[in-house]
Amino acid sequence: MADFPAITSPRNEKIKAAVKLRRRKHRGRQGRTLIDGARELSRAIAANIQITEIYFCPALCQTSESCRLLEQIDEFTMDVYEVSENVFEHLAFGERAEGFIGVAIPPKNDLDDLEIPQNPLVVIVEGIEKPGNLGAIVRSADGAGVSAVILADQKTDVFNPNAIRASLGTVFSMSICSAESKEVCNWLKVKGFQVIAAAVDAKDSYVEVDYTVPTAIILGTESTGLSGIWKTAHPVSIPMYGVADSLNVSASAAVLFYEAQRQKALGSQAHLVS
Repeated sequence: MADFPAITSPRNEKIKAAVKLRRRKHRGRQGRTLIDGARELSRAIAANIQITEIYFCPALCQTSESCRLLEQIDEFTMDVYEVSENVFEHLAFGERAEGFIGVAIPPKNDLDDLEIPQNPLVVIVEGIEKPGNLGAIVRSADGAGVSAVILADQKTDVFNPNAIRASLGTVFSMSICSAESKEVCNWLKVKGFQVIAAAVDAKDSYVEVDYTVPTAIILGTESTGLSGIWKTAHPVSIPMYGVADSLNVSASAAVLFYEAQRQKALGSQAHLVS
């Protein structure tokens, strides 16, 4: 492994600028974000995200993902710095320190930039405030083969470091954009989407809907639900058999995504058989 510039003081100007990226206003000012974790950083690199700098601490590189990144580090074209454990502690957040942190310029996409396949399944996330929930929704969307995630009336940054971590870095490979709810609603109408809204008090169960046509699933906040813009959407509920009246929004998302893809798979098989 080549020798890289070493940083041993948390007062280093680069370190201080990177630490500020934990806060949204500084991410906005700098146009950059933090990627904390070897797996997340690997997925950002694989997705050709613009990484401006990487900080690594060899003593903390204990996971298989960290070791793989160490093997590749001489091939990186971005600025790479070796940091002490003390410096890494200032950069990192949470308990999972994997020895790698990146600083990246997040991609910016508009609705018109989305590449939608035939017979798509997209998810609209309106007004979600918790980055952990948003990241978990993106992770489930990635796992279920959802075509795109659209943030309507965005309240949190999908490239918030906590959202990136909760998504396990899938925010970098998923087609994602943000827009105002009204613009998203009009876009769905033009594209001919069926619009399904998750609602606690809906009469129809989520399994009673035909998801084999182009479908958009709308998810709102657990506290206030969806805005009035979606009043023409078809509401569906997930039956609850305990004392709670609803699932966490990210859990609801996973249930709906996989039911939709189950139906799509069955529809494809039926077509092949016929």
